Amino acid sequence: MITAADEPLLRRAIAIAAHAVTLGDAPYGSLLAGPDGAVLAEAHNTVRRDDDITAHPELKLARWAARALAPEVAARTTLYTSCQPCGMCDGGIARSGIGRVVYALSTEQLIALNPPSGAWPTVPHDGPALHEEAQAPVAAYYRPAR
Repeated sequence: MITAADEPLLRRAIAIAAHAVTLGDAPYGSLLAGPDGAVLAEAHNTVRRDDDITAHPELKLARWAARALAPEVAARTTLYTSCQPCGMCDGGIARSGIGRVVYALSTEQLIALNPPSGAWPTVPHDGPALHEEAQAPVAAYYRPAR
């Protein structure tokens, strides 16, 4: 549930997205706020500038949070972002320990504004396979011999 306290921070994420456009970057912006609402870090999309398909602001902030924040602190943060995070960013956010996400535009709303943004092909996956071989290094990592 979005609260009145969320609105100024979400507006800041939208302003970051607008500023990104003035820099020649894609119109996506995000910020990470602590439990008291203080802005801890900000980022915008630099996919084209950096020639890096992972340079989404949400993923940049998730990486930052995972490196810079203790897990108990990260769990109390909120990521404010101008658009709903994509699947790649969702995975990074979940693994970073960030506690909450608030977004402005939904994926469906973004696609209505920019149809190619929803045109990513589905890549076929085959598996599982070679279970005995694949499980050995994983089991050794998680259950080392004593």
